[in-house]
Amino acid sequence: MLKLTMIGVGAVSAAELLPSPASAKTVDLDQKRKARYRSDSQEVRNFYRVNAYPGAR
Repeated sequence: MLKLTMIGVGAVSAAELLPSPASAKTVDLDQKRKARYRSDSQEVRNFYRVNAYPGAR
């Protein structure tokens, strides 16, 4: 009886040491599918102006 009690206490202690599973964040599909690239933005125009290659003109 004492052995069974010790095994049970050991099993419970070992189970408490295991990490709990991580929970994932919910995904907002509308935000995920939102268009982020805007070809008419100032940043995009500056990028192509500054990084223009000599042969492309």
